[in-house]
Amino acid sequence: MKASMELQRFELRLSGLGGQGILTLGKVLGAGLAIEEGYEVSQTQSYGPEARGGASRSDLVISSHSISYPKPEQLDLLVAMSQEACNLYYRHLKPGGLLLVDDSLVKQTPTNIYWGLPFTSLAVQKLGMPQAANMVLLGALAHFLPFIQPRSMKKSLERNLSPRFLEGNLKAFQLGLTHARKKYPDAQEQWTFS
Repeated sequence: MKASMELQRFELRLSGLGGQGILTLGKVLGAGLAIEEGYEVSQTQSYGPEARGGASRSDLVISSHSISYPKPEQLDLLVAMSQEACNLYYRHLKPGGLLLVDDSLVKQTPTNIYWGLPFTSLAVQKLGMPQAANMVLLGALAHFLPFIQPRSMKKSLERNLSPRFLEGNLKAFQLGLTHARKKYPDAQEQWTFS
């Protein structure tokens, strides 16, 4: 399968707290980009010793070409679903890298230049499912990043999630996509790819 756009190397970190579904999100996103879009993807993860509440992250390196080193060195995009994650990982952004935060949980950003959407609040208020915040985020990522196609992520959700949770997660995905498009219509213009 041919990748939909030429991409040399893009480094993305999804971060938050245990219990927010960060690792599931990384798996669904990575599988969608690799299987549905044809990109080379390396996905690694790390989580604290606590099952819930400890730091959690999923790193993805995405490329149209073979990946020589599988871990991120300088992040193009940091996604922070908690204040702790934002504080801890912001220094790993490369110059010109972008920050995306759950602004219902991250109240102080280290920069005034960032994207913010209330992923957790949307999941609670619109769906009654706080655990769906990760899929609201996935929908937003499908808008923010031009190499992520919504149809590919929906297929990845179908492949990687239990059928009994699929309908709610697809609604969460669409909710995030819609809100990101509405609040940041020109977001994809921020990126330059070689």
